[in-house]
Amino acid sequence: MSGIWLAVVGGIVFFLGYKYYSKFIAEKIYRLDPNYVTPAHQYKDGVDFVPTNKFVLWGHHFTSVAGAAPIVGPAIAVYWGWLPAVLWVLLGTVFAAGVHDFGTLVLSVRNKGQSIGTLASKLIGQKAKVLFLFIILLLVLMVNAVFAWVIANLFISFPASVLSVFIQIPLAVWIGYRVYKKQGNMLLPSVVALAVMYLAAIVASKVPALQIDLVRYFGGEGATTLFGLNATSMAFFVWIIVLMAYVYIASTLPVWKLLQPRDYINSHQLVVGLGLLYLGLLFTNPEITAPVTNTSADTSWFPLLFITIACGAISGFHGLVSSGTTSKQLNNESEARFVGYLGSVGEGALALVAIIAVVTFFPTAGEFTATYSGFAEASNAGLGVFIQGAGQLATGLGIPATVAATIVSVIVVSFAATTLDSSVRLMRYIIAELGTEYKIKPLTKMHVATTVAVVSSAALTLIPQGPKGFGSGGYLLWPLFGTSNQLLAGISLLLVSIWLKQQGRNYLPTIIPMVFLMFMTLWAMISQVLTEWAPWAEGSDWMLFSFGAIILVFTLWILITAISAITGNEKNSIDKSA
Repeated sequence: MSGIWLAVVGGIVFFLGYKYYSKFIAEKIYRLDPNYVTPAHQYKDGVDFVPTNKFVLWGHHFTSVAGAAPIVGPAIAVYWGWLPAVLWVLLGTVFAAGVHDFGTLVLSVRNKGQSIGTLASKLIGQKAKVLFLFIILLLVLMVNAVFAWVIANLFISFPASVLSVFIQIPLAVWIGYRVYKKQGNMLLPSVVALAVMYLAAIVASKVPALQIDLVRYFGGEGATTLFGLNATSMAFFVWIIVLMAYVYIASTLPVWKLLQPRDYINSHQLVVGLGLLYLGLLFTNPEITAPVTNTSADTSWFPLLFITIACGAISGFHGLVSSGTTSKQLNNESEARFVGYLGSVGEGALALVAIIAVVTFFPTAGEFTATYSGFAEASNAGLGVFIQGAGQLATGLGIPATVAATIVSVIVVSFAATTLDSSVRLMRYIIAELGTEYKIKPLTKMHVATTVAVVSSAALTLIPQGPKGFGSGGYLLWPLFGTSNQLLAGISLLLVSIWLKQQGRNYLPTIIPMVFLMFMTLWAMISQVLTEWAPWAEGSDWMLFSFGAIILVFTLWILITAISAITGNEKNSIDKSA
């Protein structure tokens, strides 16, 4: 079977979902009002609350949520066969992710741009708010560790990508000043910036002297450096420090100086990247060699598939971005459908092409099976196979293999970096909010909260535990990241459902995906915490068990409180003007 057919079917499903289902949700469920004064105008401060063109905001929102996760998750999940993965990406995007991302954005806009964690106190009580904030805090901490781990490893594996990624920073600052100080247009400068980045990637892939290869600088593979670390571990350590210094600065700057223009550049990167891959698919017309379903899998796809794909279908982190940063920049409420729902469709399109790149990469079914011989092996190989598979698709357009691999890695790193500094910014908000809640005044200060976020993220990323050794924190956290991410999405959908019920509206479009998601994710979480990570289990892991147990208990507590609220026993209410 040709991989083109998966792209055609996926494109039709996404088109129909946005054109018809999102319109129904916008008009009949969320009831968007173009005359509503959004928080971006009501609290305009030039730092966080900034009215923004919908295309620019879509770029910021999309690239903030489209990190490495919608690539890594699907690239691993094809272990169970391409059919289950494709079905969940398509149906999850249209009926769950779009409704979730769109809904959390509208709910926040209707309530002063407050985060979904803060809104939990109005909907299900103060205790639930604090518990929810702690769950979110743990999630964004894991996001920071996972994405920092991904970026550092890609820099080590593809040193030709480093120059291009770092060139983007001054280009984005230049665009930010040009647009917001001189009221210029952002489109042409961002296209020029993208051209400069890709030119740098092409040149660096051909000129070794321009490749920032820290492993080579530290003596090469096997060499011992400071503190007894080998060259690879030392390179990883340095990249984590550099990344954390960068996100500290990026997350404290006003959004227009770096965040928005860089994300707008990355939105074009996404369009270019998707265009390269889908056009390459058309020209190469590769055959799918992966099995439809893997009958010899060592683990069941049910329910693990739904937490492995995570951001490729629905993600709680998207709700944090929607209510944490995007809602503060929405110019007109009628644009929430374009930004929120279409953003999730773009994420689904990225997840779909990740699946296609992987399942068409191997020449034979035997080679796929050899690489994806077990779930652990699939987890290790997923991202690398995607980059190679995506590069293979791009070569169909006449792009040399080394250049194609470099460009793909630049795209992945750019998305991951966008998510990383947005996540650190969100973590700063949450730490400050908890500081206010518990009257710890220093934590309410921007630089103190950011320091706590950056230092804790770096420490978690560098944890020397497990088979990967030094710097394995991000790698080890991936299973828990997927599970807690889905739990957060379920809770967010539950909060939107409670709000809709209070407004006297039909909440079935949000409560149905919520029930499905919570059932699957709690099943997976309980199984992992009690039978895989627990101290009494073979191959136990104290870090995953501790984080998982805390999140599980907090989630169950919130669910009990929320069920009481939605059945009418609690009288908490929210903005009735909505």
